[in-house]
Amino acid sequence: MPPSTPGDAPKTPVYAWYVLGVLFFVYVLNFIDRQIISILAEDIKRDLNLRDEDLGFLYGTAFGVFYALFGIPLGRLADNWHRVRLMTLGLALWSTMTALSGFARSGTALAGARIGVGIGEASASPSAYSLISDWFPKRLRATALAIYSAGLYVGGGISLGIGGLIVRGWNEAYPAGGPLGLAGWQAAFLIVGMPGLMLALLVATLREPVRGQSEGLPAPPPHPAPFTAFLQELVTIVPPLTLIGAAQGGTRAFLTNITGLAVIAGLVSALVAFGEPVPQWVAIGIGAYAVFSWASALKRRDAPTFALIVANPAFLCTVVAYGLNAFLSYTVTFWAPPYAIRVLGATPAEAGFIIGGMGAVSGFVGVTIGGLVADRLRARHPAGRLMVVIFGAVAPSLAIATAFTTTNLGLFYIMLFPAQTLASCALGAAAATTQDLVLPRMRGTATGTFLIGTTLLGLALGPYLAGRVSTLSGSLSVGVLAMLVTVPVTLAAAIMAFRLVPAAEANREARARAAGEVIE
Repeated sequence: MPPSTPGDAPKTPVYAWYVLGVLFFVYVLNFIDRQIISILAEDIKRDLNLRDEDLGFLYGTAFGVFYALFGIPLGRLADNWHRVRLMTLGLALWSTMTALSGFARSGTALAGARIGVGIGEASASPSAYSLISDWFPKRLRATALAIYSAGLYVGGGISLGIGGLIVRGWNEAYPAGGPLGLAGWQAAFLIVGMPGLMLALLVATLREPVRGQSEGLPAPPPHPAPFTAFLQELVTIVPPLTLIGAAQGGTRAFLTNITGLAVIAGLVSALVAFGEPVPQWVAIGIGAYAVFSWASALKRRDAPTFALIVANPAFLCTVVAYGLNAFLSYTVTFWAPPYAIRVLGATPAEAGFIIGGMGAVSGFVGVTIGGLVADRLRARHPAGRLMVVIFGAVAPSLAIATAFTTTNLGLFYIMLFPAQTLASCALGAAAATTQDLVLPRMRGTATGTFLIGTTLLGLALGPYLAGRVSTLSGSLSVGVLAMLVTVPVTLAAAIMAFRLVPAAEANREARARAAGEVIE
């Protein structure tokens, strides 16, 4: 794609759409590997003697905290290195760890495999968002990112159908346990992990675009030492290496880091003293401390990126608004199959096929239409995309409340369709907004920061808290419905982002220059 000049609307090359198609299938596999645990939850709970809160921990926290933690340094590596190669390696890693989940014999072993899946998958979206933003012009960015993001819902839906069918077929063929003594849920992990290794070979053939080409910006010089920068980033975010990173910043930086660690440790200790599970809140505490350490170091090491991301209220409000949207969405997505099976009497195969199929269609429809509408609204108003985020904050609530209070299985299935369609519409809009608020060289880091909201706020807290309330109340319905208390906060953050984004985007280059960025 040749550089564009102001006012140009160059035609998007066919190859860009091919790249988008391949990235879409990567994201499909991403969520098959991530989401399949939902349809397997009841069998895992029985065989490993777990509780609902443990299932929420395995699905959300064990995966999500390390996904968020490694998302930042891997996002930085995506900004400095070859994005196609990074995605290829990440895809191979998380596919391998998904397959290894099939050999887990305890909750601890399965948690370890889920951590590996989270680390591998953390490479995908920073690389993909950056690639898409360079292949597609700003006028099509939300649409392209929405199509890519639709892989989330397609993969999540397929995983439920495939998982249910594998478990049924395996258990019918091997009622006393199959080869190597594997149960049906273990076989499902093995089977869905393998295709990613083959797709990684195709991903490796993709071309790497010039950074900034879609906006006609000069190509930045190659980073002289991308892996050194990656290791430096790890030292700022992976405990206990964070103490070394803080010490490198001087006495004041070290004392600030220790103080933050002490405050977070105190909060975690208080929660544990009140009877909260140790693994959940230690993991959340690690994630919170890691993000605090990284943000403090970023301010010293890359002031322009800090200014446009961490010190940018418009960016943070967008992250919080969609992070809390994801909080509710992940809760419903994970607990819908167990609710249908446990409360309404559905079989795993039936629940997986119907919920998975509807989830794939509804999510694809919601996120794609949401992206198209967001781009049209963006053409009319600088913050037009945030209107979709505002809508997505409140629209799913009635359908969710109806689904998780009915005793009619048919009505439950019907209500899941609008719930998932409406919940998914804001993703492309929020993702495109965060990309617009930063410079091209910062897009991988911006994506990693955006994913902190969807993982630490959404994935690591939503499913777990619903499971925890379910354990305490004895009602999975109460557990899910209790999460609706976040809706007013989501709405407030989305409205604030709508008010702040126009000025933040208009002043992007000026703020970067003021922080020390050299822009030709």
